[in-house]
Amino acid sequence: MRKSSISLPPLSAPKILDQVRERIRYLHFSRSIEEAYVYWSRHFIRWSGMRHPRDMGKEDVEAFLTFLTVQRNVSVSTHRVALSALLFLYHKVLGIELPWLDSLPRPVRPRRLPEVLSTDEVAAIFAHLTGHYATLARLLHNTGLRINEGLRLRVNDVDFNHRAIIVREGKGFKERERRAGGIRCVPG
Repeated sequence: MRKSSISLPPLSAPKILDQVRERIRYLHFSRSIEEAYVYWSRHFIRWSGMRHPRDMGKEDVEAFLTFLTVQRNVSVSTHRVALSALLFLYHKVLGIELPWLDSLPRPVRPRRLPEVLSTDEVAAIFAHLTGHYATLARLLHNTGLRINEGLRLRVNDVDFNHRAIIVREGKGFKERERRAGGIRCVPG
């Protein structure tokens, strides 16, 4: 392991997990990231028999990640969070580069075919809906909007002349315009 050339201020906390918290707060990461990174750093240290991460190397990190995959059978996303926590711990807290981590095999999320309703199934669902529910269901089906996007729509968001709907605070808090025939991003 080699030392990194990180230009971050020195840490003042004496304990390693407090240093993780201090660095995360300095970098303005979210509270959920802080909780996850502290959890996985603590788990790694306990798994190693309470050794300091500075005293562990490639074999230990690989063994821990393998343990998570094989014995704990964690999901792909959980494995990625644990790996990100260890990268943060070594790189941002301890100032140690781990270039060999790039060559580690990572679990791959299995690809699944989407389940799509047939035209008859959609028609049967619409036949059982009335009022606002029917309107919202048809709107979501015909425009491809997500449920929350449809629920947040206002009258001003619908442009009948251009056959367009403005989606505000969509996924990723992005605004976009849904038109008959495609999506167009709206600056803003």
